[in-house]
This record gives sequence, C-alpha cells and structure tokens, in this order.
Amino acid sequence: MRLGIGIGWRPEIADAVEALPGIDWVEAVAENICTGHLPDSLVRLRVRGVTVVPHGVSLGLGGADRPDPGRLAGLAARAELLSAPLVTEHIAFVRAGGPRTSSPGLEAGHLLPVPRTRDALDVLCENVRIAQESLPVPLALENIAALISWPDEELTEGQFLAELVERTGVRLLIDVANLHTNHVNRGEDPATALDGLPVEAIAYVHVAGGVEKDGVWHDTHAHPVTEPVLDVLAELRSRVDPPGVLLERDDDFPPAEELAGELDTIRATLNRAAGDTKRPAPRVRPSARPGASTPPDATRDRLAAAQTGLLRALVAGGPAPQGFDRRRLGVQSRALAAKRAGVVAKVAPELPEILGTGYRDAFLSYAATRPMSAGYRRDAMDFAEDLLIAGRPADDAARRRLTHWWQDRAGARPPRRTTRLVRAARAALIGR
Repeated sequence: MRLGIGIGWRPEIADAVEALPGIDWVEAVAENICTGHLPDSLVRLRVRGVTVVPHGVSLGLGGADRPDPGRLAGLAARAELLSAPLVTEHIAFVRAGGPRTSSPGLEAGHLLPVPRTRDALDVLCENVRIAQESLPVPLALENIAALISWPDEELTEGQFLAELVERTGVRLLIDVANLHTNHVNRGEDPATALDGLPVEAIAYVHVAGGVEKDGVWHDTHAHPVTEPVLDVLAELRSRVDPPGVLLERDDDFPPAEELAGELDTIRATLNRAAGDTKRPAPRVRPSARPGASTPPDATRDRLAAAQTGLLRALVAGGPAPQGFDRRRLGVQSRALAAKRAGVVAKVAPELPEILGTGYRDAFLSYAATRPMSAGYRRDAMDFAEDLLIAGRPADDAARRRLTHWWQDRAGARPPRRTTRLVRAARAALIGR
C-alpha cells in the first residue's frame, strides 16, 4: 500500500504533528504505546484517517535467542489496536548473555549491528519467520547505523538483506541516514548498498539527521537532515518510487515550522530525483546455504558467545574481542553510556532535578560498573539505590529527597551499605 509522506509521532511534538499540513501517516514507537489506552493525539489522527504504524525497538531479532513470545504478543496487540497495515522492527541485537552463555543477561539499550555472516543470517531468518507467524500484519525490517564493524564478515549489506528477503519474504524499511552513517563510519558506499538491495521489497524509507564528530558520524535523530543524507534519498528514489517516506526526530525538537520545512525539503528531493530514474543494477544473488532454514543450537551458541563478548566490552568493562577496532569500541561504549544517562533522565526526570549538575557525572560513574539488565526504568531505580548505598548525595536535603523518591517506587526501606558486597560480586562476574 502507498503510505505517502509521514513523520515520527512523539509525545513531545504531538500537537505539532497534528497541525502539520500534508501528513499522510505517522510512525509511533511501539514500546511507548500502552495497549489499554491510546494517547489522545493518536486517537484524533486515526479519526482523521491518518495511518499509524507501530515501530518496535526491543525484539532483538538479530540476537542469538529466539524472539520472546511476550514481546511478540505486545507488538501484535499494538498493531491490532492501531489497525496498522504493517509493523516494523530492526535488524539488530539489543541484549546478550543469559542461559545460552551461562552468564548474566546484558541489555544494550541500543540497536547493535549483527555480523554479516552465514551463521548470523541463518539465525536471523529463523527469528524473522517466528515473528511473522506471531504478527497479524506484514513485518518490515530496518537496516541500522553502526559505529563498529564485525571482523571476518562474509556478505555485504546488500547481499545480506537480499538473501534475508529471498528466504523469508520480509519487507524492508530502508533508512537512508543509516546508509550515510555506515558510509562515514565503515566506508560502505550507499550506492553500492542500494545496487544490492531488492528495491521491490521496500515498504518505506526513513530520513533523519545526525552530526559528525572527529570523523565519526553519530545518528542522533536530534539534528536537521543534512545534504549528504538527502543525496542518498535521491539515489534511492532514482531506482524506485518508495511507498512511503518518513522524517524521524527523537530529541531536541525544533519548532513546528522547522519540521514543516524539512518535510518540504524531503518532498522536493523526491520530486527532483523522480526525473532522474536509473535502471537498478543487476544484483548478484548469493545462494542460500542448503539446510539452513532451522539453524542448529551450535550455530546459536556461537553467535551468542560472540555477541555477549562484544556487549560485555561495550557496557561491562570486558576485554575487546579479537578483530575489533579498539578506538571505535571506545567511541561506541561512551555513546551507549551517554544515551543511557539521557534516557534515564527522561524516564525519571526527578533524578537530575534532585542531583542537579552532578547528575551526569554520577550516572556515568555508576554505569561504568553497572551494566543495564532490565530496562531503563529499572536502571533509574538501581542508580538511585546505588547512590543511597554509598551515602550520597552528600547534601542531606537532596539525600532525603532521593530516599523518598526511591521509597515511593520501591515500597521498601532504603538499601543498607552491606548491599555493596553483593553488587561488587555481581559486577565482577559480569565483567569477567
């Protein structure tokens, strides 16, 4: 189906989105929607006939484990609640560890790249088929941006996505900003990637902003869309007329006029590129591995060990796995910690209010030894608990406020200092 021009719906800009002219559809982060009650803004948009597509971020279909049935059921419920024509997710892993590796579970709080290997592709294909069977509408998967590259990859991005589509029939959500990010960070030419894609499988396209620092492109979704990203959009449009194009913005939201201006620029880019149609380059189709429809447990175990090693290095102070760029791992690790601090500040705004300017340093110090294991809201509670165990903050009034905040949510007495021993042992086990 044709979606048209859309924008990512976020609570912070709900009023602006409703007022924007020429919006055909919106995309909402699935995990931010309660299945029992839609936000009033989305209700009004749906009454107007605006399509709403739920966009998941937590399935981790590229992970070593099979998809969690509860998460799949939640995504399916949101699709039905919104009468969505499709749902979308990412080609990424977001957690590692656990029973398969006999180690504590770790959460990235971010979308991390899947190695483009045959093993990873076999696991991903089975995970996608499981998800497809559980969802009431078609599934489309998004290519992600990455700061790091896996060593010894066997397929290009185009080949990896092409075979994924051939083996599962899944649709694609192509993020042109992510193609640009991978061009800067990993030297991958966007035109070459597009040449390898089955463009007929594209469900829609993402366009977003970012910023370059010290030769690394950060896909922030908090900056205006840049000219190089628009160039990739034009390159894609010269090959295919995508059913939908959507502007993403997740932070530092500009005035409505600026959002409208970015949408106008996207429309103009598409219109200009429509007159420069290219014949898609012939794709070299990699042959599927025989018998790879159901990967053996040993394949999942190998992938689990590799992903756990990487995630441990990024969030738990573990050693850098062999073959990875140590500098890039450091950049990614700092970016994950900074994102974690920012998201916790959003889900628990009382914490930066209580701690003042010391919040960020205190959180980053905590995060250096306490990897996330159960989501951002639990992370906020654990951070507050960690401070109270250490007798912080030093200011008595602030410590009382933090104690009351923690008690209101935990329903328990403030944690005692002896808890440090348990925490230290757990941190040592995770970082091992």
